[in-house]
Amino acid sequence: MMVFCIGLTGGIGCGKSTVAHLFAELGATIIDTDAISHALTQPSTAGFNAIITHFGPNYQQSDGTLDRGKLRSLIFSDATAKQALESILHPLIYAEVLAAVQACQVPYAVIVVPLLFETENYFPLVQRSLVVDCAEESQVARTTARSGLSETTVRTIMAHQLSRAARLARADDVISNENGLDTLRSQVAALHAQYLSLARQASPKS
Repeated sequence: MMVFCIGLTGGIGCGKSTVAHLFAELGATIIDTDAISHALTQPSTAGFNAIITHFGPNYQQSDGTLDRGKLRSLIFSDATAKQALESILHPLIYAEVLAAVQACQVPYAVIVVPLLFETENYFPLVQRSLVVDCAEESQVARTTARSGLSETTVRTIMAHQLSRAARLARADDVISNENGLDTLRSQVAALHAQYLSLARQASPKS
């Protein structure tokens, strides 16, 4: 039987990485699909080679790395290109996630999936969904400050994600990220205790 899994999601800039880090501090295994995707698209990897083969050498920068900004612009304006990219990357990412879940040696794992509800690919693996939530204006402010992306680009990304209301409606659990790190930490601690209990209940009796 595989380890008990939580699907952690939320819109861009909501604080998914911060929340995941807090769960990691408490002993949870964190499996981050964005980090896996980034690793799978480094030069000379299978993902990188497949992307360049499909989309062409113009999506490779002069230093040999993937031009992520150019690729992002393409997939937000071209649904066929988006589907092609997903067909390349999603099976590779899923295989890595599955291997990490199977190797997990702690009571529960947190799988960070920004598009958990949009794709539904990870529903077979997760027992509960956790949404990190904040106001849309906070999303924009945090993302522009952190990434250097323009407000227009950030709002375009948000438009391609499920709405805040729809995410909240589908969540099993919600963490509000509006009131600082201490409040965030206490919410994570409460859920950690709940997830340990649920993981014990789900594990086969010896």
